[in-house]
Amino acid sequence: MPGASARAGSSPAGRGGAAIAVLRSLMAYAAWITALCMAVVFVTRSEAGMPVDTRQVPTLAPMLARVTPGVVNISVVELRRTPANPFLRDPFLRRLFGLSEPAHDAVPGPESAVGSGVIIDAERGLVVTNNHVIENAHEIAVILKDHRQLKATLVGTDPATDIALLRVPPERLSAVRIGDSEALNVGDFVVAIGNPFGLGQTVTSGIVSALGRTGLGIEGYEDFIQTDASINPGNSGGALVGLRGELIGINTAIIGPTEGNVGIGFAIPTAMMKAVVEQLLRFGEVRRGRVGLAGTDITPDMARDQQLPVTEGALITLVEKDSPAERAGLRVRDIVVTMNARAIRSSTDLRNRVGLVPVGESVDLRVRRDARTLHIVMRVGEAGAAVALEGEPVRELLGARVANLEPGMPGHGLSEGAALVSVERGSEAWRAGLRAGDLLLSVNRRRVRDVQGLLLALKGGGRPWRLGLLRGDSRISLVLH
Repeated sequence: MPGASARAGSSPAGRGGAAIAVLRSLMAYAAWITALCMAVVFVTRSEAGMPVDTRQVPTLAPMLARVTPGVVNISVVELRRTPANPFLRDPFLRRLFGLSEPAHDAVPGPESAVGSGVIIDAERGLVVTNNHVIENAHEIAVILKDHRQLKATLVGTDPATDIALLRVPPERLSAVRIGDSEALNVGDFVVAIGNPFGLGQTVTSGIVSALGRTGLGIEGYEDFIQTDASINPGNSGGALVGLRGELIGINTAIIGPTEGNVGIGFAIPTAMMKAVVEQLLRFGEVRRGRVGLAGTDITPDMARDQQLPVTEGALITLVEKDSPAERAGLRVRDIVVTMNARAIRSSTDLRNRVGLVPVGESVDLRVRRDARTLHIVMRVGEAGAAVALEGEPVRELLGARVANLEPGMPGHGLSEGAALVSVERGSEAWRAGLRAGDLLLSVNRRRVRDVQGLLLALKGGGRPWRLGLLRGDSRISLVLH
């Protein structure tokens, strides 16, 4: 440490001199720390490609000037459920006619600013946001930083990852360059940009607190970037960017005892976002397939007790007969350690990766079987439709028909539940994200084992309903408002 220390004398003059010496040492130390911090900032900003002017205070303003025009506000007109017949709003009249709930019409409500979005392709006018921002929208408007308001059309949504893709007229747009979320490290500096509480565009900063967060029950597919950059209601769909000004995540959720930020926010990584966007552009939805296997995470105790050859990966616990997994040669107790040359950390990691592979494409797996390492190519198969059954209509899930799970239907032998045998396109059930072939497992966390259990669970609780379901090999969660 620069500076010299002095011993205190016994006289007042000696004590004064010692105090002055200590003060000088502290000032020298402070100057040394300041110089060190400036050097760190200089290197960081230089690596980030930002101009550095040593005559000015370090700032993120040059980077933000490039990025913020590509972050937008989202405003929607929502469809509200109102009684079709005003007389049936009266509970007495409903009881008189034996109606437990009035019939409803969906009518447009007032416009409201609900979230944020990111322009990812200026030439094609493509804007990414969260599905929950626009899921009930009748009309969608994108408001640019220069206050222009553009009418947006919906390209497609994926409720399982909470991603929605919009298209606006490509008129003088500025896109945010997409970065590589796989290159992130805990401790990297990040900036969150969005529209919290409808205040208008707001910028906050922090670091990457954790990577690969799962098991939070927020979305069906979870592989979140955790950050302490302030994310609040209205930030949903906004940008999480690194110091180079590249998009590394789409802000989506917070955890805390209140609606405000407590330093725990989550963003969908761009690696997942890009895979979803590719399918939304091709099909208007994500077409998830099935491979017919179930797995579990490897714990240190399990690796020791079962003498497993690795301590990380997805341990296969079930392989469905005549499934793509069986045809590829996978067996129970195999451990999947990589997929397409990327490490698999857990069974959830494997499920997430397979769930983003389009139907018909193949994946390369590296598998440990006892002491051997195998290379296996597995083709993702169709999720499959239910066997030819008429099914039973469900009043609460308008447009859907369900049946008990029978042999030959997707999911049979893997789980219990009520099978969706058909979903009318454009219906309320369809707009909520339900599809034929889904297996309904729970309603508001209440386990469902058959059609009767589904009907009881729906009648036992009011809207919104959180539905847990199995689609292909993937467990996802949908909310029906």
